[in-house]
Amino acid sequence: MNEGLPDLDIMGIKVRAATAPEAVAFLDRHLDGSAPPLKLAYLNAHTSNLAASNPAFTETLTRFVVLNDGIGVDIAARLLHAKRFPANLNGTDFTVRYLAETRHTLRLYLIGSQDGVAAQAAEHLAQLAPRHTIVGTQHGYFAPERGDEVLAALRQAQPDLVLVAFGNPAQEFWIDQHAEATGARLLIGVGALFDFLSGRVSRAPQWVRDARFEWAYRLALEPRRLARRYLAGNPYFLARVLRSRLSRGRPVRHS
Repeated sequence: MNEGLPDLDIMGIKVRAATAPEAVAFLDRHLDGSAPPLKLAYLNAHTSNLAASNPAFTETLTRFVVLNDGIGVDIAARLLHAKRFPANLNGTDFTVRYLAETRHTLRLYLIGSQDGVAAQAAEHLAQLAPRHTIVGTQHGYFAPERGDEVLAALRQAQPDLVLVAFGNPAQEFWIDQHAEATGARLLIGVGALFDFLSGRVSRAPQWVRDARFEWAYRLALEPRRLARRYLAGNPYFLARVLRSRLSRGRPVRHS
């Protein structure tokens, strides 16, 4: 499945070690063929923590291609494998980059976030990647009894790519359960992407993103909602990495 691109095991989850161009090419090669739908997820410190306490989530991610998101998993790679990921392929930036750089012209469907946010995100995405066609949007707060109806409408739109923004792990569980039924060839769990694209949540300045401290910027904007994730979650993640590092001995250095 990795087509020559190595994986790094980040505490039980295999994460693709690729540059952005390599990842774009990999996804394009999948779309060239007739293979079953490809499910794409992003692993950051928070996602890793969730998987550590949820074996079903860890098991679900074995059926995904997983890309690295953020400085936490890069630190983990250095401590556990004595090497870095080639690039930071966070979902907010890489998903948009893929749409800008793919050689395919795609039909897109956006599902998730609050009422109206996916539609606003779609308008902005149409400006960023105008050669693609957005064939539908759906907020993520539909009643469970409407699930089949929502899925039928999505399939009727005949998307090539479905962006799913339910948050972790709900979006990965939904993708894993419904990928075949959507008729799409690629499904990506995108977290807060719609909130950023719609302008509902502001991005950090570019220099903050380049320094890989966007998490601190988001924490400053939403301290009540994100304090547990970052102030407790980040130290917990690093403690887990250190325990894993100590349990396996000194990593082998790669040239």
